[in-house]
Amino acid sequence: MTFCLGMIVEEGIVGIADSRLTSGNEIVSAKKVSVYHQAQGSFFIMTSGLRSVRDKALTYFEEAISTRTEPFDKLFKAVNVFTDQIRQVTKEDKESLVESGFKFDFYAIVGGQLQHDREHMLYLVYPQGNWVEVGKGTPYQIIGSPAYGKPVLDRTLKYEDSLRFALKVGCLAFDSTRISAADVDFPIDVVIYSKDSYQITEHRYKKNDLADISDWWQDRLRNSVRELPAEFIDRLFMSVLPAAVPK
Repeated sequence: MTFCLGMIVEEGIVGIADSRLTSGNEIVSAKKVSVYHQAQGSFFIMTSGLRSVRDKALTYFEEAISTRTEPFDKLFKAVNVFTDQIRQVTKEDKESLVESGFKFDFYAIVGGQLQHDREHMLYLVYPQGNWVEVGKGTPYQIIGSPAYGKPVLDRTLKYEDSLRFALKVGCLAFDSTRISAADVDFPIDVVIYSKDSYQITEHRYKKNDLADISDWWQDRLRNSVRELPAEFIDRLFMSVLPAAVPK
């Protein structure tokens, strides 16, 4: 499984991708985010699903970029070319994969800003090659393993938040997923795009880099449960175990 998270806020975009890959009993580490810089703009692609499909689609996409005479001027045009490559891989590989018992599982998150984009953009790409724009109402998207990190994001992240806040929340969403999903783990690759900068910054965090944050978050959660008002519980336990309820 995979944890790839894209968040769009007023100040820009934050992307977080784990690097664990499992194949049978084999566990390896590999980047799941690729960054593309142009003279006037940059964007990233994060992927989840079958590694063979990912590698082939990205190889075809990079070949398509190398044969263009002009760079992309809007991000959706880059997304369209990328989805063309996904459809081509589907034609070539889907039937044989399905016959071998594999699902054609491939999702992507694309984010950035190019020369003629009015603002920074974030897109979710489906296995069929269609895409949707990630909007301000729910300013994030997770591909791979979404269940464990989603509650943290739903309760906290808003489009008006800062990039710093988004990165904090994103790291907590990853940590929640890492604890509960055995096939998601460090290192994580982080990409940050500040609006109208046309440049993406990359950074990798290893487990030791965020160990203190993980411990702090776990302790804070346990303390919050202890401090939760308990009148509704006391009434129940009064009828079951009267001696257990503090006076």
